[in-house]
Amino acid sequence: MTVIGVHASHEQVHPSALLSAVRRAEEVGFDAGMSSDHFSPWSARQGQSAFAWSWLGAALEATGLPFGVVNAPGQRYHPAIVAQAIGTLGAMYPGRFWAALGSGEASNEHITGGGWPRKEVRNARLSECVEVIRALLAGEEVSHDGLVRVDRARLWTRPDVPPLLVGAAVSEETARWCAGWADGLITVNAPVERLRRVVGAYRDAGGRGKLCLQVHLSWAESDDEARSVAHEQWRSNVFGPPVCWDLETVEHFDVVSEDVSVERVAGVVNVSSDLGWHAKTIRGYAELGFEEVYLHHVGREQERFLDVFGERVLPEVRS
Repeated sequence: MTVIGVHASHEQVHPSALLSAVRRAEEVGFDAGMSSDHFSPWSARQGQSAFAWSWLGAALEATGLPFGVVNAPGQRYHPAIVAQAIGTLGAMYPGRFWAALGSGEASNEHITGGGWPRKEVRNARLSECVEVIRALLAGEEVSHDGLVRVDRARLWTRPDVPPLLVGAAVSEETARWCAGWADGLITVNAPVERLRRVVGAYRDAGGRGKLCLQVHLSWAESDDEARSVAHEQWRSNVFGPPVCWDLETVEHFDVVSEDVSVERVAGVVNVSSDLGWHAKTIRGYAELGFEEVYLHHVGREQERFLDVFGERVLPEVRS
């Protein structure tokens, strides 16, 4: 049966409220959670950006849900520190934690003051980081001199079974590349044919493990309200690569998104007041082969969404 999880958006919700939300998600029947990991939001309107790793420890302790996080090692995070964080959560909560690794966005990574590398360099750096993280989680002492540097690092606290390292991809090319190293794949909602191509690229290249999907949605009592919420909160998130990779500040995102229409937002967010439509859409993602689907209501108020989807959408999806 497809795992239906909830996405914890640190860019939009205060961490205390987000912790209450995942507790409520478990109560109403969600199976799992996943978390963003950003230094800043995508827009000043979103207004938050807490430290994901502190929050993940609290969320794993406060619930019985498994959790994942999407992380970008190599610039803001040294890979040895990422390995230590993964190892600690894996040791404390065996079998309940996974990490998706990606090449990152300038909006989070520029804070360290280094230059923002080209995409092919970021991919090469990520490849080195994955090797370092895997070796450390396996108990090896690691020294490495390359795009990242490591000197005699060793993890003293490790889980018996290393958590899965999942590849994060939004394009066929990146999905194909992830197949060479990842324990699974996570991507975001897109038109069905594009999702089918991304999944196909990963599997055809020998990609193993689970397929996960993050679904941006906006639900409200009326279509007008659902559209308004999506437009207010998510219009800075309609830009594909390389724009979303390369803009550096919330001010940049707010300027370029100033004239984005409601219709354009609906191209990247599943917007509807029709709960049956949402259930049918989620089932469609499962039929594409996604074993885990994480729902992200792009509104800042989470409780009503969780209660209504728990009562009316999840049972319909599972039936």
